[in-house]
Formats: sequence, C-alpha cells, structure tokens
Amino acid sequence: MQRQDFTIEKKRYRRALVMGLTIALAFILVYKLYDMQVLKGAQYGSQSQRNAIRRVAKDPARGLIFDKDSSIIVNNDISYTLTITPFEFDYQTFGELVRRFNLDSTLVTVRLRHGSRVAEFEPVKVKRDLSYSDIVFLEENKHRFPGVNYMADIKRSYHMKPHMAHLIGYVREISARKLRNDSSGYYRPGDLIGYGGIEGFYEKILRGAKGYSFFTVDARGKVIENFDHGQEDIPSVEGSDLVLTIDLKLQSFVERMLRHHRAAMVAIDPRNGEILCFASSPDFDLKYFTGQTPLRVWKNLIENKDRPFFNRASMAVYPPGSTFKPLIAAAALQEGVITPSTKIYCPGSYTLAGVTFKCHGAHGNITVVRAIEVSCNVFFYKLIFKLGLKEWYRYGSMFHFGRKTGMDISDESPGVLPSHKYYMQRYGKKWNIGYLVNLGIGQGEISVTPLQMAAYTAVIANRGTYYRPHVVRTIIDRNHGGAQPVKIQKERIPIEDDVWDLIHKGMYRAVYSSSGTGGSAALGVVRIAGKTGTAQNVHGRDHAWFIAFAPYKDPQIAVALIVENGGYGGDAAAPLVAAAIRYYLFHDTYTSTHTNAPDSVDAVRDSTQAVTAP
Repeated sequence: MQRQDFTIEKKRYRRALVMGLTIALAFILVYKLYDMQVLKGAQYGSQSQRNAIRRVAKDPARGLIFDKDSSIIVNNDISYTLTITPFEFDYQTFGELVRRFNLDSTLVTVRLRHGSRVAEFEPVKVKRDLSYSDIVFLEENKHRFPGVNYMADIKRSYHMKPHMAHLIGYVREISARKLRNDSSGYYRPGDLIGYGGIEGFYEKILRGAKGYSFFTVDARGKVIENFDHGQEDIPSVEGSDLVLTIDLKLQSFVERMLRHHRAAMVAIDPRNGEILCFASSPDFDLKYFTGQTPLRVWKNLIENKDRPFFNRASMAVYPPGSTFKPLIAAAALQEGVITPSTKIYCPGSYTLAGVTFKCHGAHGNITVVRAIEVSCNVFFYKLIFKLGLKEWYRYGSMFHFGRKTGMDISDESPGVLPSHKYYMQRYGKKWNIGYLVNLGIGQGEISVTPLQMAAYTAVIANRGTYYRPHVVRTIIDRNHGGAQPVKIQKERIPIEDDVWDLIHKGMYRAVYSSSGTGGSAALGVVRIAGKTGTAQNVHGRDHAWFIAFAPYKDPQIAVALIVENGGYGGDAAAPLVAAAIRYYLFHDTYTSTHTNAPDSVDAVRDSTQAVTAP
C-alpha cells in the first residue's frame, strides 16, 4: 500500500514539474514576443528595413576653376570607372579580372576588404579611365563576373597654356593614410581628393557633397527597384566654382621665361593682396594627375635632381640677403635710431672680435638712402647694432616673416625669423651679439619664401598695409547661383609716411642711379623701384634675388624672384622681374622668354630710355 502511494505521488510530482516548465517556457516566449514587438519593435523594424534597402552613393560634380577674367582653367570630363560590389562578387573570377584589366591585385584586395567591412553593398572603385573596348567587354561578359560593373565618373581636364601645377594642385585617388585619418567617414577607397595648392586647400568647397540612392533588394542582395520610387533619394550637391586672381597671360609669360632656371616668382597687386602670378620652375604637367597616377610619372618626379614636384614659390626657404635691408632701414628710421641725414662711415669692411666682414666697395660717409641705393653692407652691419635684435625681430614679425602668410594654398613654409628666444633654445649661452652681423644684411639663420618676399614688397609699395595674399577672388555656388567674394584681410604696419618716402627713394635710385645695384631692371616706359639681393649658399653658387614694384608713383604690381645658383641678383634676377612688370603693364614682349639672364639684361637696356634718379 505504501509503495502504491509513493508511485502515485511520484506521478503527481512529474506532472507538476512538466506543467511548471511548460508555464515557464510559455512565459519566456510571451516575454520575448513582447520585447521584440513592443519594447524593441522600432529597432528591429529599422534593422529589417536596412536589410531590405541598400544605399548607393552618388558622387557630385567637382567645382570648376576660372582665372580672373572668367576663362576656364580647370574643367571636368566624363570618364568610366570599373567597380566591384563586394557582396555580389564571385572571388573565383578575381584572377581573370586582374589579368584582363591589368589591375593592382594588392590594391583591389585592400579596397574590397574595406568595402566588405564598411558597406558591402556599395560598389568599390578599382580602375579609372576605362577604354571603349573595356566597356564592350563588360557588357558582353556581365554574366561571367557577378558584382563587376562600370559607372560614369569625372576627371579633371586643364584648359590653359601655363601649367600652374604648384598653384592649382592636383586631384587623385585618396591615399590609405588619408582614408584612415578621415574622421568624418565621407570618403571611400577610390574616391578623388585634392592634394596641394588650391585643390587641397579648397577641397571641401570644390568637392561638394555626395548624394545617395536607395534600392529595394531581395534576400540575395539583388536590386529589385528604387525604394519608394526614388522619393527618399538624397541628391548630390555640386561643388562650388572658384574664380582666381591670377592673370593667365602673365602667368604663361613668366613660366616660359623661367623654364630654363630653378626659380620662383610671385607677383601681387599691392592694392588688395591679390596674387597675379605664382610660378615655380621646373614644374610638371597636371594631365598625369587626373586619377591613378602612373608609377613611372611618380618616379620621374621624385628622382629628378631639379625637383619639379617641389613648390619653390611658397615652400622653399632662402636667406633674403640684401633685399631685407629696406626693412631694417624702415625700422631704424621709425624708431629714431637714425634720421634721414645720419651718416655712417664705410671704409670697405667691418671688423668685430677679430673677424672682418667685407663690403663690395668703400662708400665713405653715407646716408640711409645712399646705403639702400648701393647696398652698402657696412652701413647695415653697424645699423643693426644700433637697432638691436629685439626691434629687428619685432619689425620682421610685423611684415609676417617667421610665420605663414595665410595664403589660401595648402603648401606653405613659415621660414625662420631668429629671436633672442630662438638663439637661447638653439645655442644656450654660447651665442652672442656677433650673430647680429649677418642678420644686418639678411644672412645668417633668417630664411624666407618667395611668397613672403612678394607680400613684403607689396607692403613697401603701398606704404604700410599688409594684405593677406590670396589667389581666390570669388566662390560661386553652382546650386543656388550665389557669388561670394573672398573677404580681404589686412592690417596696418605703424611706419610713418616720410619713412616710406626714404625707402622708396633708395629703391628707386638702386635701379636708376649709375651706382645702383639694380640697373639691369631699369625701364624707360615705366619707372620701377627695386632691390637686389644675394642669398649665400654653402652648397654651391649663391642664389639671386630681386624685388620690385611699379609704377613708382602708383604701384599696381609687386614682384619677388629667386633664381637658384644665379649668383648676383642684379645680373640674374633683376632683368627677369623687369620683363614681367613690363609685360603685365603693357603686354609688351620686348625681350625673349627663352634666353639666359645676360641676354635679357641686354634686351632690357636696349629698350631703356635715360632717366635721372631723384
């Protein structure tokens, strides 16, 4: 009897256990349904929709670039690009695809991996500029290469005789490093991006904004139709156009004139800071930078001993030499260290602590105007000790030396303007005032760019207003039709007008006086004020500088030129600057643009009328 009761009790327990488990499972199921449909319904609904809808990016048209007269410089052409959609791609066809289209297998693999990780349903660009035969092959063999297609794309085309390569910059596929550093997530492998120059600086303005199309797909990812008949598509926003300040004719003239030199010339309108010419020689042809740049082109540019890829106009730095003397003179006059009548004796050399620094002549007792005219070293050796390093540095900073000019270009060096702090950090207590001697004539550890020198010359020309150099005049919104002028930034340098009178007079006499150092720049058709300079070069022949502005009474152009290994500025640089000024003001090609400097000097002198210096 007891055994029978135990058996019944055991059966009851089992039934209760089964019933309890059933109720528990039912409760869990109900809760899960409640969680999915009520608590997380929106989340799962959104995820389901994402699984059924695919987003495909649409690249915008890149903004165009025009010169100051609205002539097209940089345009867009249609090209076709090979694409692979990672989700659809049959990797067994990879080898044949690489061989047929001569692809970089490593590059394609990296891009497909990135695409699979980020957006596996979006096409990945793997080769640009497909030929007609490539497109025919794809049309005839789509069934053999699932996920492989082609799309209409754009590439840059250039409509100007001057290269302007360093100024314009170039557009090419985004590098792996830039892609990694793109915190916005905007770019995808194969996207085009601006590098250097205007293209790099104005990238966000020129590129516009991508649009997106949405498609309904089946479980295998095959497109069925446009989602919601395209009502949800986001249109791309075309990039804005840029109108430059560049005078295309002057730019072309200067590039031809410099093509046999390692040199750089920058010309600025001193009335507003507009860049009129920005030339670095040698340069390169931008047509090779419209997509994937051939390896041989990169190799030639990198290995060329003349460094055509290097932007000498705003990246290269050199001692300014005697072209810095007008600044020192202006600072000393403004601070009352000297007066217009102060005379300093030049016996032909200057000795400090047993070291003799020579001048190129024994000029006797001379005033500041005469010192600028004949470029007397001894005068400025002695003057900088009167002025002192602190004031020398303060005035140099006012002219924006030792820092970037702020020009709207992505490649610019700040140069070096030594200060007391600079020398202490570099040499500690070992440095002494002897370092000032070389600074007095623009040598030593000071270094400047041709762009900085052109901006400095513009300040001298306009008597004390520093305009931020800029190359873009107007930004045109292609989507709404608005034109936005670029704001001109300026600041006033506190130097009195009578000081500028003396500086101008000294620079004028440097060109037109019989004893001036810049006589090879003298023109009869227009009066020029200028200053020669020689930048010492420990690696070879010295570099030649010349800065100038014109017309003398109403300056409209300020120019700085450096000719590497040109020697004396009056021989190699001055006649070329004179040629550029004359061409800009009169469009007069009186001198050959393919001769060397001595020939140009003769051509300038032949056209010069006798002019008496004031």
